[in-house]
Amino acid sequence: SARTTTQTPKTREPKGATRKPKAASRKPQAAANDTRAESRNRSLQDARRARQDEFYTQYIDIQKEVEAYLELNSDTFRDKIVYCNCDDPFESNFFKYFAANFNKLGLKRLITTSYDGSPIASAQLPLIEYTAGNGKRQKPKAIAVILDHVKDEDGDGAANIDDVKLFLKRNKAARKALKDDGEYSGGDFRSAECVALLKEADIVVTNPPFSLFRDYVAQLVEHGKKFLIIGNVQAITYAEIFPLIKADKLWMGVTIHSGDREFRVPDHYPLNAAGWRIDENGVKYIRVKGVRWWTNIDHGRRHEKLPLMTMDDNLKFSKHKEIKGKAAYDRYDNYDAIEVPFSDAIPSDYDGAMGVPITFLDKYNPEQFEILGITDRGNVWGLKTKEYTREDVQNANDLNRRAAIKVGKTYKPTYARLLIRRRTTKGKKK
Repeated sequence: SARTTTQTPKTREPKGATRKPKAASRKPQAAANDTRAESRNRSLQDARRARQDEFYTQYIDIQKEVEAYLELNSDTFRDKIVYCNCDDPFESNFFKYFAANFNKLGLKRLITTSYDGSPIASAQLPLIEYTAGNGKRQKPKAIAVILDHVKDEDGDGAANIDDVKLFLKRNKAARKALKDDGEYSGGDFRSAECVALLKEADIVVTNPPFSLFRDYVAQLVEHGKKFLIIGNVQAITYAEIFPLIKADKLWMGVTIHSGDREFRVPDHYPLNAAGWRIDENGVKYIRVKGVRWWTNIDHGRRHEKLPLMTMDDNLKFSKHKEIKGKAAYDRYDNYDAIEVPFSDAIPSDYDGAMGVPITFLDKYNPEQFEILGITDRGNVWGLKTKEYTREDVQNANDLNRRAAIKVGKTYKPTYARLLIRRRTTKGKKK
């Protein structure tokens, strides 16, 4: 299944980093040695993080999500090149799903890549490219598998994943070894060869490294790709991600909206999550909270209207004790908006700004609502009406990060809030 793995940059200088000027008496060789040592240290740190950032997606979760897009447009994937660039050819459930459904979806091509040292690559289909040659690179070495067709290879009358396995064994032309490019390890999605494969693709579908989610999405946007990827719901608050949401260039997928999801993890992974299990074959699984599908492919759910009650009806009949029986909705002290702590408590007759939980995006319909901004320390969206100081209140720092509600003489910060407004008939999105 696909993984969320930190793929290690080899000698990359951190973006925006500055180096101290070298002392005049310092030997160039010593400086070079120090630079290499710093790079090795960064690589080791990234490798340690990778061991805690590696999850494999279940086949059923991939199937449900991908096929939900076919309900709106049955040709979503037809004649398209699909690229799974954070996966393992054959072992990945992303590869297995698209290979098994290659003809049903009408794919033009399927490209899947592994990365140096993947703990599951070659486990089910050993290929010579995984171990060929010498060198210090981690094995199994990275490869790319490229399928232009799936047909009945074994003569049993059906084209399925067994035929794909046989085809890959027989055809070296469908397999390509990926090189270490000196900056990134083999198979890293940022490496030159992987970027070249990305440029060929129409749609990217995978489970990228959670720790590199910002970089991963930025790359997809830079190259203008359609995508369907897994990430954490908290990414909504990222400074690099939220502008895409506000501009209607990124939204939530169809099938995961709450709770947690089960992922397979490598054998070395510590089972210290809240939920975990080991199956009868000794395979480890953990449950991960806050997981979402992220996409820029249109689907029917994002056009479903959220049913709402009027403000008066919410105050009288809401199922939420935080709303029912109140005289009015709370109003923020530092934003010109009311607090709506639950998406189903949005009043249908209120035209002003409202602060809602970030999980509102699960139900967001761009024809029904407009996203104005998000509560943030830097006031990037210009919506904050007040900045607190320590002279005003003890917890000024917490209050300036989020929206604040004044209760008597005290101030209560909220969680992160999206600031939205209901679209009126005149202001409906075209």
